[in-house]
Amino acid sequence: MKIGLRTVKTAVGATLAILIAEWWGLEYAVSAGLITVLSIQNTKKGSIQLAIQRVYSTVIALTISAIFFMLLGFNAIAFGFYLLVFIPIAARLKVTDGIVVSSVLVTHILVEQSLTLFWFTNEMLLMAVGAGIGILLNLYMPKMDTELKQQRQKIESVMRQIFFCFAQDLKREPVYLDEKKLIKQLGEYLTEANAQSKRHFDNQLFADSRYYIKYIDMRTVQLRVIRQMNLSVRQISILTEHAGKMAGLVEKTALSLSERNPAEDLIADVNAMLADFRQSELPKTREEFEGRALLFQFLGDLRYLLELKRDFTKQFADDKELVKINAS
Repeated sequence: MKIGLRTVKTAVGATLAILIAEWWGLEYAVSAGLITVLSIQNTKKGSIQLAIQRVYSTVIALTISAIFFMLLGFNAIAFGFYLLVFIPIAARLKVTDGIVVSSVLVTHILVEQSLTLFWFTNEMLLMAVGAGIGILLNLYMPKMDTELKQQRQKIESVMRQIFFCFAQDLKREPVYLDEKKLIKQLGEYLTEANAQSKRHFDNQLFADSRYYIKYIDMRTVQLRVIRQMNLSVRQISILTEHAGKMAGLVEKTALSLSERNPAEDLIADVNAMLADFRQSELPKTREEFEGRALLFQFLGDLRYLLELKRDFTKQFADDKELVKINAS
């Protein structure tokens, strides 16, 4: 049986919260432990946002419940009317995560049948202890830099294989890898990396970690371009001089594909090839014309794919995090 970090945090946090609540002399100290259990999240920002929501919802819940307890007395009917009013308000204010916890604290007021300042203070302190311990424990999160770097390497490795397949297609050589399978695999890697990058972003309270998310966004757009390139290259039926030259350029792209490569030289090569296309002799047959059009479309998509990488690199050229990642 494997015990994860979150499980350890939950157990330790609940114990500490109950002990602290008892040490402060709070009534219903066990509730502080339960609040901590519900406050342990997968990210730092998630814990802080949840704690703020619950403190806010507790203030609203105690206020609404006090009104109904004064009007209708301390009974189940008053509690029911409290829920009828509180739940829609919590939903409107987007603090629904605090409905259950806040309502549990309201039941303490119902059981004690008292609206004195002591009980309102007691409930707010229970919330503060439980949520506070949850935040403190969640300040420690394992670093994900190595995991993210490995994921980027997997993404770029698959992209290289796809480009080598494109080059073989252009040269009309046998392709021993399944391009559709590789493209599907690239999509799966990007989905995993997207979730990881967002989790990493939510674990950074002060550091600027936009780089990871923007990198995956850029590669995701490139994946859409790759799908279009795959459609074009699969329709090319004849081998031409232009196709052979393009195959060499695609292989060069595969070999130089890297997170750190700004792609400026490759874009210049594509532009030079496009200029050569325009100056070359016009196709003589319908088949040659259709093949030329597909090659032109493929080359245009390749340029767009490279421009995406160039623009991304320029955006983060002076980013300290980018320098740190590239040095690792």
